[in-house]
Amino acid sequence: MEPLVHTWLSHQTRDGYWRHGSVCEDYAAIGAAVLAVGGWHDPYRDTVLRLVEHLPPARVRGLIGPWSHQYPDRGLPPGPAIGFLQETLRWWDHWLKGVDNGVMDEPLLRSWISDSHPPATVYQELPGRWVGDKAWPSASVIPVVYGLQGAPVAVASPQHTGLDAGRFFPFGNEADLPPDQREEDAKSACFEFPVAQGEPVEILGRPSVTVRLRLDVPYGQVVARLCDVAPDGSSTLVTRGALNLSAREGRDRAVPWPVGSYEDVTFELNGIGHAFAPGHRIRLALSSAYWPWIWPRAGSEAGWTLDPAGSELTLPVRAPSPSDEGIIFEAPEQSEPLGVVFPETLDEPRPERVVVRDVARGTWRLEVAPRYGGSRGSRVYPDGLEWGEDGTESYEIQDADPLSARARSEWRIRLHRPELGWDARIETRSEISCDEGGFMTSNEVVCREGAEVVFHRTWERRLPRTAG
Repeated sequence: MEPLVHTWLSHQTRDGYWRHGSVCEDYAAIGAAVLAVGGWHDPYRDTVLRLVEHLPPARVRGLIGPWSHQYPDRGLPPGPAIGFLQETLRWWDHWLKGVDNGVMDEPLLRSWISDSHPPATVYQELPGRWVGDKAWPSASVIPVVYGLQGAPVAVASPQHTGLDAGRFFPFGNEADLPPDQREEDAKSACFEFPVAQGEPVEILGRPSVTVRLRLDVPYGQVVARLCDVAPDGSSTLVTRGALNLSAREGRDRAVPWPVGSYEDVTFELNGIGHAFAPGHRIRLALSSAYWPWIWPRAGSEAGWTLDPAGSELTLPVRAPSPSDEGIIFEAPEQSEPLGVVFPETLDEPRPERVVVRDVARGTWRLEVAPRYGGSRGSRVYPDGLEWGEDGTESYEIQDADPLSARARSEWRIRLHRPELGWDARIETRSEISCDEGGFMTSNEVVCREGAEVVFHRTWERRLPRTAG
């Protein structure tokens, strides 16, 4: 089995490889009834908004809550959890058994609106409320434009900007979501808009930004973060978006920037439901780097110049609606646990996310223990199967050198049945680096039966960089 990174890096623009599996190419091809469910902290959340917009209202409903990449009844951070099994059972009873249980009387889209809350080191249930919209786009949501002010500003963010981005796929671990954004904000150009005393500013949907930029190099990126700044100065990430500037005319092509020229570019941020409290400030933070979420390119350290004149932030501001009333969910229900045993160990667990700065070398390294939804390192099933997994990831970069970016991942999995005398182990190592012309990938897999190596293979590839 070839490492998937070879295929992915061979398709760096939106070509037929990506289009063939995308529902947005032909929504009419979907004939089934669809209950689209997502979490505001899951990368797939915008799919819910697109499906309720484009599928016939007579056979689609959407539900977006304060969850990560986990089921809504798991009770993992952030939460709160809901009775998701009961909710899906209602859907299937109606569409598969013809039960008239009122499931299609629900609003087209039910969403969680989070209240302003401080960035937490340990995430708990978020404060907020459920709202309902009978159509999407909703008549209750009005685009409100905030114009940027000030003189042109040069933005050349340090290459390690983005280390506080949090996990791309949050799985419910305590360190998955982004911490206080003040350090990230300090590496960005920030524009603020105060929330007046009185009513909060409530948003639901996808914000967008239009920025007027000048580049003195052919390639670059722009990252926009929307933050909620409390009176004490703490900055909570609300949502974000990014644009590879070579894709400004479409993700199916790479168009170098006309060096030395200004252009206006517009892009959307990820969908979100959030209420900015009175007395808080809405902060738009714009940066030219976002490692390790976005791989930098040679020359991108030069950044770009932003002209606030002609630049703006558009927020989907939502007014309260009568359909907000009466949206409730049952408490979570689960089946009886299997009786899996998690052996205690004397070893202290590794921290989930650690940032290491090497002052002498000028490098920053993010070290990650990629647990999945609170999973512990080993477990024993009732049938005697012993399962163990351990993984480490690291992402390193130097402040002023985009070509110094390195990513490395190591995984170890063990399946063991002592009573049957077998012990299977798999170990993998994956690395990616990049020079001015392309990506270098290195992969290795080792399979063992006990101490004996029964399979060993390595791959070394170089793939040209084609998409800026």
